[in-house]
Amino acid sequence: MTTLPVIGAAMTLADLDVHRNWLIDHQRDLELQDFINAEVLNGDWQPLVDRARQLLDGHTGRVGIHGPFWGWVLGTPDPDVAAIVTKRLAQGLDVCAALSATHMVIHSPFTTWSYNNLAANPGELERMMERCVQQMADAVKRAEEIGCVLVIENIEDKDPALRGVLADRFNSPAVAVSIDTGHAHYAHGSTGAPPVDFYVREAGNRLQHVHLQDADGYADRHWSLGEGSIHWHSVFAALNALTSNPRLIIEIKDKAKIPASAAYLASLGLAI
Repeated sequence: MTTLPVIGAAMTLADLDVHRNWLIDHQRDLELQDFINAEVLNGDWQPLVDRARQLLDGHTGRVGIHGPFWGWVLGTPDPDVAAIVTKRLAQGLDVCAALSATHMVIHSPFTTWSYNNLAANPGELERMMERCVQQMADAVKRAEEIGCVLVIENIEDKDPALRGVLADRFNSPAVAVSIDTGHAHYAHGSTGAPPVDFYVREAGNRLQHVHLQDADGYADRHWSLGEGSIHWHSVFAALNALTSNPRLIIEIKDKAKIPASAAYLASLGLAI
C-alpha cells in the first residue's frame, strides 16, 4: 500500500440503510452479514439480494458476504456433517453469484486443541487437511467461475501459518487468507499465540481480507476500534508491506460506532 487504505465495514441490510452515505462517500468495501443462518439460506433470500442491489446503487467498492458457519466445522470427519458443509458453502456461493460478491468468509478448522494435539496423532494433520480439501472442492470450482474468493478466517488459530498452508493446497486464486484482529488478539492474550501483526506478516500476500475489531486479549469482544488494547500501528505497519490490497472490514457489535472506528484509525494517520 502506497497510500492510506480506505476502510470498509461488515453490516446487515438494516445497517446498510443507515450507513449508506458513509459507505458510498469513499466507495468503501462492504461485507453483508445477512446470509450466515441456515434458515435464510434454506429460504427465499432473493429479496435480500434485491434490496442490497437497490441500496448499493452508485456504490463501486468491493462487496462480499460472511458465509455460513453455525453448527458445523470445516474438515469434519463425519460424512453426514460433511454433506452439510458442502451444501452450506454452495448456498453461500449462490448468494455471492446473485449479488456479484467478490469474497465469502469461511471459518478456519484449526483450534487451540488441534494445535496441542494433532502432532500427537501421526498423520492426523494431513488427514484433516485432506478432508478440508474434499469438502471445499466444489465450492472452490464455483468460486473460480463467479470471480469470488473464499477467505479463511482465524477463529481459535494459535498457529498463524496453517491457514496459509491450507489455502496453498488449492493452488487457486479463489482461496485466500483472512485475519480477524480480535480473534488473533484473543489467541495472543489467552493461548500464547503471536501478536496480531505477526498474523499479518505470516499471511503475507495470501491475505485478502481483514476483520477489524478491538478486544482485550481475553474474549471475542468486537469492540469499536480504540476501545481495546490492540496495537494498531504495528498491525498497519505489517499491512503496509503487502501488495495484495486486502479488504479491511470493520466488524464490531455496535454498528452505530462504525464511522467512529474509521475516524479513530484516521486520527492515528493509519487509514481513511
